[in-house]
Amino acid sequence: MGLKGIIGLHALLICSLSSAVLADEPLRFSSGEQQVQLLELYTSQGCSSCPPAENWLNKLISDKRLWKDIVPMAFHVDYWDYLGWRDVYANSQFSNRQRLHRGAGNVASVYTPGFVVNGKEWKGWFSRDPLPKIVAQSGVLSAELQQNQLTASYSNIQDTGLALNVAVLGCEIDSTIAAGENAGRKLQHEFVVLAHDRHVSDSGKWQVLLPEVETGQVGKFALALWVSPVGKQQPLQATGGWLPRERL
Repeated sequence: MGLKGIIGLHALLICSLSSAVLADEPLRFSSGEQQVQLLELYTSQGCSSCPPAENWLNKLISDKRLWKDIVPMAFHVDYWDYLGWRDVYANSQFSNRQRLHRGAGNVASVYTPGFVVNGKEWKGWFSRDPLPKIVAQSGVLSAELQQNQLTASYSNIQDTGLALNVAVLGCEIDSTIAAGENAGRKLQHEFVVLAHDRHVSDSGKWQVLLPEVETGQVGKFALALWVSPVGKQQPLQATGGWLPRERL
């Protein structure tokens, strides 16, 4: 092997070792005391009214409030699939989550695009209003991710028990729509919920595994975490951040 080959092999070895070390280092997430806004968008690739709402949500990718003040998520629902295009990111679980919001009186009806901010329907997007301000102190939600194991705690314990919600999000996703109401359009998606798990605790502490997701068409990943009372949709606190591909 020549000198150039030895140098190249050495550089490759250093890069591999560095990646392995980074993969073993814990990732930390924390909300702080002030309540973070959990922003839910219910959307569908089969809904012609949804792309403008998704474009608005997409802009949060470069917003300085991202993860610190706002945790955004796009739940793709499946109830428009019959219109001629099956949304590959749609999940009946996400449609049911929106129906649970309706059943609890959090939203007036089930529709897309539909926004929910901290557990309450928000129609301000349609009139281009800013997001409502939140100044509540809600306790700290913190978490540490070691490889694919998540250890989390919430400082404000509730008498009724708590549910930790763990969602893996996909960003930098391009989709070409071949049929249905958006036929011929190329859509860009950010903050797409790829998987969502709930874990109940009476102590405000959790040790859980990240949900498994398909990584093929996703350019970048993120993790969204929020705590809610058992049996309710309203979040008490939320946090999130970017998630390296090698953690999945």
